[in-house]
Amino acid sequence: MMPDAKNIFTYRQYWAKRFGITAELPMSREEMDQLGWDVCDIILVTGDAYIDHPSFGMALIGRLLEAQGFRVGIISQPNWLNAEDFSQLGRPNLFFGVTGGNMDSMVNRYTADKKIRTNDAYTQNGEGGKRPDRAVNVYAHRCREAYKDVPIIIGGIEASLRRIAHYDYWSDKVRKSVLMDSKADLLVYGNAERQIVEIAHRLANGEKISDLKAIRGTVHFVKQIPMGWAVKESTELDKPAIINLPENPYQQQSGCEIKSTNNPNNEKVIHFSKTINHAIRDTTVIRLPAYESLKDDPVLYAHASRVMHGETNPGNARPLIQQHGSRQLWVNPPPIPLSTAEMDGVFDLPYSRLPHTSYGQANIPAFEMIQHSVNIMRGCFGGCTFCSITEHEGRIIQSRSEDSIIKEIEAIRDTSPKFTGYISDLGGPTANMYRLACKDSKIEAACRKPSCVYPSICSNLNTNHAPLIKLYQRARKLKGVKKIFIASGLRYDLAVESPEYVKELVTHHVGGYLKIAPEHTESEPLSKMMKPGMGTYDRFKQMFDQFSKEAGKEQYLIPYFIAAHPGTTDKDMMNLALWLKTNGFKADQVQAFLPSPMSIATAMYHSGKDTLKKINRRHGDINIPKGIKQRRLHKAFLRYHDPENWPLLRDALKSMGRANLIGNGKRHLVPSFQPKGALKKGFKKHSPLKLKTMKSKRFRTKQIFSK
Repeated sequence: MMPDAKNIFTYRQYWAKRFGITAELPMSREEMDQLGWDVCDIILVTGDAYIDHPSFGMALIGRLLEAQGFRVGIISQPNWLNAEDFSQLGRPNLFFGVTGGNMDSMVNRYTADKKIRTNDAYTQNGEGGKRPDRAVNVYAHRCREAYKDVPIIIGGIEASLRRIAHYDYWSDKVRKSVLMDSKADLLVYGNAERQIVEIAHRLANGEKISDLKAIRGTVHFVKQIPMGWAVKESTELDKPAIINLPENPYQQQSGCEIKSTNNPNNEKVIHFSKTINHAIRDTTVIRLPAYESLKDDPVLYAHASRVMHGETNPGNARPLIQQHGSRQLWVNPPPIPLSTAEMDGVFDLPYSRLPHTSYGQANIPAFEMIQHSVNIMRGCFGGCTFCSITEHEGRIIQSRSEDSIIKEIEAIRDTSPKFTGYISDLGGPTANMYRLACKDSKIEAACRKPSCVYPSICSNLNTNHAPLIKLYQRARKLKGVKKIFIASGLRYDLAVESPEYVKELVTHHVGGYLKIAPEHTESEPLSKMMKPGMGTYDRFKQMFDQFSKEAGKEQYLIPYFIAAHPGTTDKDMMNLALWLKTNGFKADQVQAFLPSPMSIATAMYHSGKDTLKKINRRHGDINIPKGIKQRRLHKAFLRYHDPENWPLLRDALKSMGRANLIGNGKRHLVPSFQPKGALKKGFKKHSPLKLKTMKSKRFRTKQIFSK
């Protein structure tokens, strides 16, 4: 069973609750003065513009801490070149909370091809360059410079996904834990409500930051292994030298016994035995390879990644420890998921749902996109290897109550100045995992599978979409609500298990187009992504087309695909391009794989190994599209219809022995001719539809590219 956890709304409120609730959290001394504050108890530093909306992490954490009675200030997008902006609210009583923002600052600033983005959706007027690279490190250093003795706690997705030694795509090397590089006192990972509330109250009660050592969802340094703990080497859990069959996650796991061994840290080490001993397992820490050992050893890094991903279930995860030079990093198990009542409490806090008034009428693109959307759940049990949601939010679905969601929709309707009757999304990390969970809580707490839906849907997974259908039906009947769209990613392999859900979705919640993500058509890349085959896509498309026809609507599926994913060959991309052409799809924007910190696919990218299997140094290599030329080619296959890509594709097809796909007929992938001026700047301004009207005889004979 899942361990118990204290309800986050049952703590005794801090004495400063007498100041009451703010219309918006202050960002200046003037605002603090108006509130009657002489000081902030907690100051949150963020790389995003401050928007008082629950979709923005700093607003959610700030409002939650305010509900606990604390005075919370916000420092948004400070000038990081000196410490001046970091002292603008004064010295906080308790701590600085630091985050890079809703996105990792490197992902936010650089494309998958490592080019600098010109804009930033989380900044007023979309202006780029308002946050530094590796923002968590920089902000933490400046906080320390401003007030040397104030505790610094880092969190958010940037800290969460860099909590241990991790491969960094932008520098092409393994970096130390962000806790080490930032010189912060404590790292909070995952959704931080439970941890941050406990931390704030314990510091307020007089404990030192160095005393906070056993809080789930936190990372800190230890000088030595605590009394009563034994160490198990990760190589005993997952030997990186041989290949074994995957373990059955439901069979009884072996126990362990303690044996004395010689080791450099003079630690008590455990080894597996034939009998199970839960008491020993509960006081066992898993030692990952040291940073110094794996930073230049990609295979050892892949091994560490496999072990780390096996310790992500709050029901059975054990602490991890990793040496960084002379210091030891201790990673506590993940936090216990919030209950429905706690989720409701978090989302029912008094958000203004608007940007801070200091921004005036400035446009903040991320806010424009989500201001009329409603988050109904968090977490994902899909396990897609290229995605880091599970590493951050966990795989256990945490859902709000139907009443809480309806209340938020009504609040949008009644208070949003720009609401015109349309809810842009009712979802979360995945649109249709609302209230889905394992049928047996004991199995759920013991399971170490990375996915509940791959290679097929687990027989223990409840796939009943009835609560979600009921929510949709109730929401769309609200007075003043014209339409509710579903824009979050849809797991169509789950959706086909409920034709009633697909009918409700297609009939009432699609605005002409529905985006879904098969990601690829070929079995090898799909197996490395842990995504279902195209047979499931075909089933969903059949349902989609059927229910659209029955509703009398002309609607289309827009499939998304990834280029250059680990395990993908040039031939795989060619076959995907042929599928796209056969089915009449012309991608406008394409997505290239970006190795985000800590994801399974990133370990594949760095090591060249299939990390879904036991690691072997001599076997198990997979194709990794790494070079700029190959990554550009894979993207070009997705945009086979773009004349700028035709020379590259022709050369590739010839080298692949597939020159038969070059020609001017319908069966060909790319033409044998090159339009005049096609490679000149500005040619891409012509859309495929405009090609039909061009006077050139060449274009008139190639109308297949204008469908």
